Amino acid sequence: MTALTLAAAQSISIAGDLAANIKRHLTFMGTAARHGVQWLVFPELSLTGYEPSLAAGLAIAPDDPVLAPLREMAQALRLTAVVGMPIRLAPQAGVLIGALVLGADGSMVVYTKQHLHPGEERAFVAGQGGAPLEWRSERIALAVCADFSHASHPRLAAEAGATVYATGVLISEGGYATDSALLQGYAAEHGLLVLMANHGGPSGGYVCAGRSAIWAVDGSLLAAAPGIGDALVIARRDGGPWTGQVVAV
Repeated sequence: MTALTLAAAQSISIAGDLAANIKRHLTFMGTAARHGVQWLVFPELSLTGYEPSLAAGLAIAPDDPVLAPLREMAQALRLTAVVGMPIRLAPQAGVLIGALVLGADGSMVVYTKQHLHPGEERAFVAGQGGAPLEWRSERIALAVCADFSHASHPRLAAEAGATVYATGVLISEGGYATDSALLQGYAAEHGLLVLMANHGGPSGGYVCAGRSAIWAVDGSLLAAAPGIGDALVIARRDGGPWTGQVVAV
């Protein structure tokens, strides 16, 4: 069984400040690499904060040079990072909620949020998702927040051979109990390692719950951040069962 270390980055975004958020992402990536992380997933719209009213002005093409520091760091650290950003796939196209997979090998894959939360249609258009990503012997399926509220999303990922289900989210205090129970249930139902990266502080007017978590394939909790604030929630497997760890950043 191939060794794998992955992590949820529970980060705090500064509203609309792409430069500051990139700098903070680089810090997370460096800390993750020092703990042997190979795959790192950030929250929904992590590079701008969850700010629908600002999204049209902040949206970029996925290959915009502004993201070069992140792509270069991913290659230098041999770490794949999944970052959240509002994107446009053409100059006059609608704004998508993107999860950009910046590969350790210099590649980039674009996942776009398929299922919008009610009200998001005022700022965003629905995307097309993306196929599970091959990583050695694993297949990692991505999701962005409301995607997982549709039971068909993780089910189709499992049917496509996914072994890991990784989602970047914005979950408030009020929604945490329901949403975490859904994700835990998907882990057990589909035999998936389920990773959830939540915002570690307020964003878009929401009081985010933090408590990013990873559930094992039987639905048991491997590790979870204790509350809000910056943290890495890590899962490791090296020839045996998954183990979990939480690291302050």
